[in-house]
Amino acid sequence: MTGKVEQRLAELGIVLPAPAKPAANYVPFTCAGTLVFVSGQLPMDAGRLIYIGKLGRDFDIDEGQEAARLCALNVLAQVKAAVGDLDRVKTCIRLGGFVNAVPEFTDHPAVINGASDLIAQVLGDAGRHARAAVGAASLPLGAAVEIDAIFEIA
Repeated sequence: MTGKVEQRLAELGIVLPAPAKPAANYVPFTCAGTLVFVSGQLPMDAGRLIYIGKLGRDFDIDEGQEAARLCALNVLAQVKAAVGDLDRVKTCIRLGGFVNAVPEFTDHPAVINGASDLIAQVLGDAGRHARAAVGAASLPLGAAVEIDAIFEIA
């Protein structure tokens, strides 16, 4: 039997990617009690970094939102790897969004909405979260966006 979150993913036409392996000396997630902390996820698809560059120079807000959405899919893939069943998610507590942007770019929240919207779309009320949207001079591997998250599970 398929869980409610898996059914929702299917309704949305979303297939979660395989969880990305760490690129350095860290783990992709850590579980502490009922909390799952997901390390920063990049806009990877099939092991390939898709969005390399800066918002305000190489990408516009819509493209940044797509990069953030892809990061959020990778976040959910890590949560599933951590707990086995996304129906165990009680809530997304916090989402951290980092935007590789030119200094004059100021629409970081609009970019990170791509991730926030995806999490809420997939998890419903359990996907509503606190958030940070921060600009950065650079991100790992030149990625345009990076997303980390904290979830509470049952």
